[in-house]
Amino acid sequence: MRRNIEHVGWNQLSYEIREIVAVGQALQKLGVEITWENIGDPIQKGEVVPGWIKEIIAELVAEDKTYGYVETQGVRETREFLARMVNQRNGHKITADEILFFNGLGDAVAKIFTYLKREARVIGPSPAYSTHSSAEAAHSGYDHLTYELDPNRNWMPDLDDIENKVKYNDAIAGLLLINPDNPTGTVYSRELLEAMVDIARRYDLFVICDEIYAHIVFNNAKTIHLSEVIGDVPGMSLRGISKEFPWPGARCGWLEIFNQDKQPIFKRYIKSLRDAKMLEVCSTSLPQYAIPKVMGDPRYLIHLEERKKMFEQRANEAYDFFSKVPGIFVTRPHGAFYMAVLFKEGVLNDRQTLPIDNPQVKAFVEEKTAGVKADKRFVYYLLGATGICVVPLTGFCCKREGFRITLLECDDQKRIWTWQTISDSIQRYLASV
Repeated sequence: MRRNIEHVGWNQLSYEIREIVAVGQALQKLGVEITWENIGDPIQKGEVVPGWIKEIIAELVAEDKTYGYVETQGVRETREFLARMVNQRNGHKITADEILFFNGLGDAVAKIFTYLKREARVIGPSPAYSTHSSAEAAHSGYDHLTYELDPNRNWMPDLDDIENKVKYNDAIAGLLLINPDNPTGTVYSRELLEAMVDIARRYDLFVICDEIYAHIVFNNAKTIHLSEVIGDVPGMSLRGISKEFPWPGARCGWLEIFNQDKQPIFKRYIKSLRDAKMLEVCSTSLPQYAIPKVMGDPRYLIHLEERKKMFEQRANEAYDFFSKVPGIFVTRPHGAFYMAVLFKEGVLNDRQTLPIDNPQVKAFVEEKTAGVKADKRFVYYLLGATGICVVPLTGFCCKREGFRITLLECDDQKRIWTWQTISDSIQRYLASV
């Protein structure tokens, strides 16, 4: 072509959670029955949306207004409802005009980084959630900047690592955190969040906090919202309904924006996000109308509590399985619906295998594992030998070797089979050479 049309950061767009699906689908064609443990979709894993929520949505479908455009920022009564929820906490207060709707948080993240000045960097956790890390890296054209989560401290952020990297890299303009965390299942304490906000305050950063799992906490953990600790620091929380209702197909998420009036640059940046959304007219109407009706229903709190108990049981079940397996390290999840399984240093090599009876599948896996990272090699062999599809930890912008599982399988027998099969496969794989 007469001009190079490639975006400078396109090769940073990586989403291992979805990319491994293509490998699984290729194996399906070769006769392998796949157990999908790669993606956080409760519906795919058998969870049923409560009937009363479906009834509310069905009633809304019958209303003509749910088929039309809404305000660019979102349905006003819904934004007013959400602002009241924020203002009930003991922290920062917002108005309906400080809430901005998107077609899911993927859309929000894309906008956040697309309209951030290219030279302005946002530092985020490692392991990282791929949507954030890829979008940040793509916007800059460089590898995503990360701070370490320490597995020996329940995957808590290393505050010294954050401060050192922020102090000596003045390109860093923002601090990203995910609470509860994906992929580790960690929930941050008030003290930790206050310390992270303090770093942002002292180095004049803005804060992005992904709180999509804010109401999925268990094992005596408690979610502290960013609004409770943000003080006078500019920031935004990312929220949505995909994991809570659960309604991932609704593609409905929003930003809660804090302290935009305290920093003119931040205020103009937020305006750019609103203006970018205005070019699309608005986000999808129906799920926005559903939010106050569902979340305002007294049955919703009961629904959340039941799900917390369900995920707590599964998290402890998974921990009991994997904590006994030699060669790996796990911590007990306290939130979201994931667990990170970490291989101990030095236990993996490029000669280990799992037995695969089907010669075509074996050849496919051998070809796919040539030259890949050690944990990805295990993941491919696990997929070919057992059909279980997990995500390598190095796919989360992480140097540590391991993999992520979900806590979503609703079939108790299949879930136990999955844990047991992965556990047995780890031991067989590590002993193969």
